[in-house]
Amino acid sequence: MSDPTPRKRPSLLEQAASRYDFNDRIRPLDDVPEEATAEAPTAAPVASPKPEARPVAKPRTVPRPGSEVKIDRALLAERGMLVPGAPIGALVEEFRLVKRQLLTTARGVRVRAGDLSRTILVTSAQPDDGKTYCALNLAISMAAERDLEILLIDADFAKPDVMARLGLSEGRGLLDALADPQVELESCIVRTDIQHLSLLPCGTKSNADTELVASARTGELIAELLAADPRRVLIFDSPPVLAASPAAALAHHAGQVMLVVRADRTGDGELREAVDLLDGCEDIQLLLNAVSFAPGGRRFGSYYGQQEDAS
Repeated sequence: MSDPTPRKRPSLLEQAASRYDFNDRIRPLDDVPEEATAEAPTAAPVASPKPEARPVAKPRTVPRPGSEVKIDRALLAERGMLVPGAPIGALVEEFRLVKRQLLTTARGVRVRAGDLSRTILVTSAQPDDGKTYCALNLAISMAAERDLEILLIDADFAKPDVMARLGLSEGRGLLDALADPQVELESCIVRTDIQHLSLLPCGTKSNADTELVASARTGELIAELLAADPRRVLIFDSPPVLAASPAAALAHHAGQVMLVVRADRTGDGELREAVDLLDGCEDIQLLLNAVSFAPGGRRFGSYYGQQEDAS
């Protein structure tokens, strides 16, 4: 007789770990309930890539120092992202699982790395794998926590996109503070009307971005940001690992890395190369993006084919 008990579908972190066997390089999740990892899941069907129409450009809000900017909820919904206060749906629940696992891992990282346990680097192997989309959704989901203050940092220096996706203009940011010790980094932070969520723009572009990130000042600035608020969690949206070198430099300042992989195209070879380049961080977890709903699984366990806009 078959077991009538429905089988719980694994999270996207767990699905990625089962598809890409990197147990020798990627630290397994600590303190995850046994029933969540006892059985290797069957690979979910992937969504066929669909061409997406470019959204019509809208006027961008210009952040003013010390002010609070309003995030357009309709714009978030239009771009397939989490919307604070909206009804609970598949994407909300999926990112709840993702953040819980990252926060659980952070407790173990804290023993080894102290305050760096409050830093998460979000990246991908190649462009257009969905890392900015995932970084934004992770930040919005984590901001719903009552005891955390989330600072989302746009560290994709070649193609900064965090502010634009939220309908905001760029301003002074991380690169400015790295290049000029007179720039106070806290003054560059943009507060939003999403409770517990702030943003740090990329800043003025530089031809020496990798050298700036690799300098001692990066560690000093990160330490300052973490010391300013013991509840603060830093989420870096970094460049793709195989497309730009700053990602590897930033990995040395991250407590853990969330490496976004596209279910329909990321290959083992490029993923292994990306993991090798991120060796500055001991805790690397894979997040499966662009998967589709699998009948009979957990009802919220998918992205329903949502993916990042090609840029």
